[in-house]
Amino acid sequence: MIVAVIDIGKTNAKVALVDLATLRETALRRSANAPLTGGPYPHHDIERLWTFILDSLAELHRGQRIDAISITTHGATAVLVDADGGPALPVLDYEFSGPDDFAEDYDLIRPPFVETGTPRLPAGLNIGAQLFWQQRRFPAEFSKAAAILMYPQYWAQRLTGVTANEVTSLGCHTDLWNPWTSDYSTLVDKMGWRRLMAPVRPAKDRLGPILPALAQQTGLDPQTPVYCGLHDSNASLLPHLLSDAPPFSVVSTGTWVVSMAVGGGKVELDPARDTLVNVNALGDPVPSARFMGGREFSLLTDDGQPQDWSEDDVAAVLARRTLLLPSTQQGSGPFPHRQPQWLNADGTSGGERFVTISFYLALMTATCLR
Repeated sequence: MIVAVIDIGKTNAKVALVDLATLRETALRRSANAPLTGGPYPHHDIERLWTFILDSLAELHRGQRIDAISITTHGATAVLVDADGGPALPVLDYEFSGPDDFAEDYDLIRPPFVETGTPRLPAGLNIGAQLFWQQRRFPAEFSKAAAILMYPQYWAQRLTGVTANEVTSLGCHTDLWNPWTSDYSTLVDKMGWRRLMAPVRPAKDRLGPILPALAQQTGLDPQTPVYCGLHDSNASLLPHLLSDAPPFSVVSTGTWVVSMAVGGGKVELDPARDTLVNVNALGDPVPSARFMGGREFSLLTDDGQPQDWSEDDVAAVLARRTLLLPSTQQGSGPFPHRQPQWLNADGTSGGERFVTISFYLALMTATCLR
């Protein structure tokens, strides 16, 4: 069975074919994913992404029959859908700082960390803050929303016409979900948003077949099933939940490097250091810690391209005690307010610099795992 996995990351969008018999990727199409800066605020270019998705499904299906479609996306993104199924407002880029305009008012009503496991994050990294800002800034447009969808389920809705939500995206530092009661948080009721929340369904649920017009456009079988989908870091965790015995940890990499612990000892999470409670695809709380490792790697290197290095470079870095101290990406991670600092780095070669960056990312990951 061949599954087309639509993977909308913060930096890149991909459509991959995966053979379920071997769990191997057999084909891939990729596109850069950059937000649009015009309009009322920075937002995701959903129409360009939609064209990429449909073109990819059509091209990949010509080479190998697609039997099913699943979806995974980055977190901290929601879509206000109107009665016709289109966006009532542009899909806000979570790095946009606009929601900070109403931070004081929002902080008065957001749930405490003990309720949601969600730390207070800057810009739009808390979906609750996004929605609060959009409702205040654009009340007329917000009032046209018929449903609030998490990002994976928005794409599922475009493919099937069926609206749904799912816990891994709802539980991704949104302020909207209580992982202990498996229900929406008090914020949702305070703001009157519960009526807009689409029904919560498991990630494995078959929402429906692909819409007939899309089947005709892509060449897919009209009965091709589309599944509900889930948050990308939790997609990395799911195979281990199904096959490995706890305790274990999984590190999911991408724009964000997310460390997730399953079945470990009780830990005290520090919301000031970007530790949080995610929710896995089975609905269980998952203590997590993260930093923007993929973004940092891109900023520190030539657009994320690996550089040549040697064992001599490693030896030189260790002998000189060259270090990069955190944090090159402010506002997130275990050291959100520290300024980056290079130590003993004068005269380093390109290879030595690359080794030092790699050590930095490894040490940050180890800190998150602890």
